[in-house]
Amino acid sequence: MNLTEFHKQIKGYTQDRQPGIENEMDPKPISELNEYRAGGKLKGKVALITGGDSGIGRSVAILYAKEGANVAIGYYDEDEDAQEVVDKLTSLGVKAKAYSHDLKNVEDSKQLIEAVINDFNDLNILVNNGGVQFPQDDFQDITPEQVKETFETNIFGMMFLSQVAIPYLSTGDAVINSTSITAYKGSSELIDYSATKGAIVAFTRSLATSLIEKGIRVNGVAPGPIYTPLIPASFSAEKVEGHGGHTPMGRRGQPAELAPSYVFLATYADSSYITGQVIHVNGGDYITS
Repeated sequence: MNLTEFHKQIKGYTQDRQPGIENEMDPKPISELNEYRAGGKLKGKVALITGGDSGIGRSVAILYAKEGANVAIGYYDEDEDAQEVVDKLTSLGVKAKAYSHDLKNVEDSKQLIEAVINDFNDLNILVNNGGVQFPQDDFQDITPEQVKETFETNIFGMMFLSQVAIPYLSTGDAVINSTSITAYKGSSELIDYSATKGAIVAFTRSLATSLIEKGIRVNGVAPGPIYTPLIPASFSAEKVEGHGGHTPMGRRGQPAELAPSYVFLATYADSSYITGQVIHVNGGDYITS
């Protein structure tokens, strides 16, 4: 598939809710590439992926299933997207289930982990990927309510869920957190979002240090401009159409180009000596800053 040509096919449009609906996108994001070759790297493992109904989380879920993992996905209220992912995963021959929950709610985090353990009897990989963003052209327009929503969803929820999940993880298991290029470059229109992503980097490094003696690796992935439902749910039609065009590669990325990084970090045989690190997948964007 020619990804540059696919990039050009994407026209400007918007959605009116966060974090967005993948089934409403046309064309839809690319969740898997024919070039990917699975090798059973995660056979027998159990993974939980928040935001697993669409975008990056969906692609990670598909690759984990292709690698043999049983997969639980957490999502907010995008029922159709979530069911579509579960159907895809089960067609790959693994066990899969979706759980609606609110990252902002501590009790939801407890109930989610309890449900996953009850249904899958194990947990080996936690992918903290769910999040929201609310662009504002003027810093003064960011309301206290927006700051609260962004921080509670993006970083508080990640910490709550990790606290509940970690007692179930063992030596060789992994936590993988989705941060962003905005944590490193900043973003004038995503100031509160960028701040949460910077916090995720610090959380990743600190938690990695905390869990080293337990043999649990904690790493992150920092996406650049990736085509997910969060983009039309956040930006104007004009910005959606031009999204990613500023990168050295001249295009946005697709979830399928990002997901192998999560496979690498989840696979003990590949990344056993890596913890507290962040992989940058951004089309060369960060090197130009």
